[in-house]
Amino acid sequence: MSTKDWLEKDYYKVLGVSKNATPDEIKKAFRKIARDNHPDQNPGDKKAEARFKEASEANTVLSDADKRKEYDEARSLFGGGFRFNRPGQPGGGGASFEDLFRNAGAGGAQPGFGDLFGGLFGGTGGGATRRATQRGPRRGADIEGDVTITFEQAVEGATVTMRTISDQPCPSCRGTGAKAGTLPRVCPSCEGSGMQSTQSGGVFHMSEPCQDCLGRGLIVDTPCPDCAGSGRGTSAKTMNVRIPAGVDDGQRIRLKGKGAAGENGGAPGDLYVTVKVTPHKLFGRSGSSLTLEVPVTFTEASLGADIQIPTLNGPRVKLRIPASTPNGRTMRVRGRGARKSDGTNGDLLVTIKVEVPDDLSDEAKAALQEYAEKAHQANPREALFGG
Repeated sequence: MSTKDWLEKDYYKVLGVSKNATPDEIKKAFRKIARDNHPDQNPGDKKAEARFKEASEANTVLSDADKRKEYDEARSLFGGGFRFNRPGQPGGGGASFEDLFRNAGAGGAQPGFGDLFGGLFGGTGGGATRRATQRGPRRGADIEGDVTITFEQAVEGATVTMRTISDQPCPSCRGTGAKAGTLPRVCPSCEGSGMQSTQSGGVFHMSEPCQDCLGRGLIVDTPCPDCAGSGRGTSAKTMNVRIPAGVDDGQRIRLKGKGAAGENGGAPGDLYVTVKVTPHKLFGRSGSSLTLEVPVTFTEASLGADIQIPTLNGPRVKLRIPASTPNGRTMRVRGRGARKSDGTNGDLLVTIKVEVPDDLSDEAKAALQEYAEKAHQANPREALFGG
């Protein structure tokens, strides 16, 4: 089976499976087609025989992990479904698959596909056209950083100042890597393409970065003293970073286009900011809700009371404690929580903590003893013993 077959035929469509199909799904689909179209089951049926052979060919490639990977890479490179005119076809001109990957004439009037893809398929294009394949625009690198903000800033959102250090073209040599007054030369090993062809699995030729120029396509004989020939330098800059409301501790925020500058007109990279939130002495968070523990006395929990509680960056609010409120009950104060993405606020969740006095006077002890005698409260531990 030739490389041309791999590019022309959609084996996934032949078996009726998706490109993300598992090996078991591929095996099941092939068995069904083979069972329905086997020549022994359909004697003399040329259409069924052709269908059986086509499915067998597809299964041979897709059931082998290495062949499937090479097949996917080949079709991904060319978009899949390439068609080549055969000799004698209208408009074909006798061009073959091999002709397209061969250099288009010794004169170099027009480069062939072998030149355009840097010998990916083992082509032997001329040096003049190879140099046309030097590296184009390259996207800048992504930058990682972190900022520390207060609990209040995390809830409400904030704009903070952040200093970053990133990679950029060396200002002395303007990214060439060569000393001022000199120029780099085209790498003789890859002829400026930055890539070298290697054979994978004996079936398909793949490319990898050139070992001599490390993928740059250029050789620097007299390196720039400032960047040691790398063509790269460092840039420190200060920027304002907007932290959205409701960010969590440890959350990673992406700022598109705020990373390192690109090369040869390439787009800049992105900035990824990890946010660290300092804890608050009173409040906590649960999604868009704020949490708060409020101590109350035994009398307030038993008889009920109206108490004042704080809010984050706001005035105090009144909270009504119903009579007979148990320790640990959580009560909700609506609209006093963290900011949501739609601009509204979450709630404040208040957990009641009944405080037991550390020291009681004789009068207080006597009053409690009298209360215990008059309350006639059942033993709350009876259920522990099956009562």
